[in-house]
Amino acid sequence: MNYLAHIYLSGDNETIRIGNFIADHIKGNKYKNFSEDIQKGVLLHRQIDSFTDGHKIARGSKRRLNEQYGLYKGVIVDILYDHFLAKNWSLYSKIPLQEYTTAFYKLLMEHYEILPEKIKYMSKYMIRDDWLASYAHKEGIQKVLSGMNRRTGGISNMDLAINDLEAHYDDFEHDFTLFFKELHDFTTDKLIEINKSFKK
Repeated sequence: MNYLAHIYLSGDNETIRIGNFIADHIKGNKYKNFSEDIQKGVLLHRQIDSFTDGHKIARGSKRRLNEQYGLYKGVIVDILYDHFLAKNWSLYSKIPLQEYTTAFYKLLMEHYEILPEKIKYMSKYMIRDDWLASYAHKEGIQKVLSGMNRRTGGISNMDLAINDLEAHYDDFEHDFTLFFKELHDFTTDKLIEINKSFKK
């Protein structure tokens, strides 16, 4: 899953959200250098990624994509799923998307000192261009995909994935809706389990 989904699936604990958000930039056991709630967020992130990578619906979404994307298919599906979460946000949260994303950016700045360097650099552009809310629109997704393609030196061809989204839009949305319900249930249980593990 991509940024918006990871943040949302972290629940109400703001520090767990930060841990989940920065998890990709914390390798191995280095997460243990952070506070307990940051650690919980990192562990939750890893569980979400494992669940997603092994799920038959997510794998089916990858198969809908053109073969040219190769190993980048999973990244593309993560981004497309964030689009459908943002687009249908009111089905998942009572807090309006713009209000939710603005609050997260504020939270991010409050924890700026502990952010990995790459996140510090990226956060300036994320906040400036309001990446999270922009996912609700195809134009926002196109911008994200084009940016990802530039970061791979053009070898991923991810900028072309907007065509796959257009061609299979309803199928991708159907995939997301079914998958996200299962992921949400899984994450709710997993977060309870992770919280209990820190009380031992």
